[in-house]
Amino acid sequence: MKNISLLGSTGSIGTQSLDVCRMHGYKVKCLTANSNVDVIEKQIREFKPELVCMMNETSAKELKDRIKDTCTKVTCGMDGLIACAVYEKADTVLNSVVGMVGLQPTLEAIKAKKTIALANKETLVAGGHLVTNLAKENSVDILPVDSEHSAIFQSMQGMPNNKAVKKIILTASGGPFFGRKLSELENVTASDALKHPNWDMGAKITIDSATMMNKGLEFIEAKWLFDMPNENIEIVVHRESVVHSAIVYQDNSMIAQLGVPDMRIPIQYALTYPEREPSPVKELSLAEYGKLTFFEPDYETFKCIDVCRRAIDMGGLHPAAANGANEESVKLFLNGKIKFTDIAYLNNEAMLNASDKKDFTLEDVLETDRTAREYVIEAVK
Repeated sequence: MKNISLLGSTGSIGTQSLDVCRMHGYKVKCLTANSNVDVIEKQIREFKPELVCMMNETSAKELKDRIKDTCTKVTCGMDGLIACAVYEKADTVLNSVVGMVGLQPTLEAIKAKKTIALANKETLVAGGHLVTNLAKENSVDILPVDSEHSAIFQSMQGMPNNKAVKKIILTASGGPFFGRKLSELENVTASDALKHPNWDMGAKITIDSATMMNKGLEFIEAKWLFDMPNENIEIVVHRESVVHSAIVYQDNSMIAQLGVPDMRIPIQYALTYPEREPSPVKELSLAEYGKLTFFEPDYETFKCIDVCRRAIDMGGLHPAAANGANEESVKLFLNGKIKFTDIAYLNNEAMLNASDKKDFTLEDVLETDRTAREYVIEAVK
């Protein structure tokens, strides 16, 4: 029986994770959210967690009042988030929070020797070797939840190590603006960018898909998860989102993982690994799709990919800066403060300002994140 601490329970990944927990009868010991009191109250009454955290202090006070008839304890802020990440009665931490806020609880959960089911890209993008080295030191598994990294992980099963792997192929949907040129994107609105063709995701991740920043972040994440040289990671646009990613072996055999575009497949595999269980997701019918298509990315239009590739090539704190700048620039775009095409420019400029320091600490990462955000805000002013 799994005992789960779910960080970010009210978002898209969080609610789908609870679908999996519900189906398999997993015990949900902890839940966390930012400020959505209505949704987390319903989750508390169904799953009866022992501890919950609201990042927003006002929301925490409201929730505490609403659920005073239950036995669930309410905490708030980063201290509360970490308390849920290290909760002694949970054996698996599923981190589905969005943004840099996910890094510190992941590090603390690893120190507490919890199995990590990771849907928070920023943990590895910004934390890099801090996370992977700590996981090795504590013999902790980091199981990917992103559909692309789960696909790669699944395709590698049965191999004693990744030395037989020649190349990783990350697939990308291409987002809502596939086929458009840069000049056509200057005046697109947030409403336009939030219309993803295949996936139902939160606003920030959906904008990242529209800019293809998400694929750049996943490029960095793949490098750390699979210890793969940057030049051996390839990106391919696959509009149907059926082939979730693939690997090429040294003999040029290619193995891919396919499935309908439903996040509950990778979520469940991370929770049931190494076993496979019946899923709430429908079976894929290749005949229904008829054909699957693949294209080279348009790097001239979607410049955010190269921002991330340059960041990981430069190393040090450049990836953390690119990530922090992106979080701030996406927020500004959603609030109508900048143009869609400004996102890549701001991310690149903030990234280039970062330090090459290789042996960085958590404090260095947090400072770099803060500085990158400030750079974006000042540049817009």
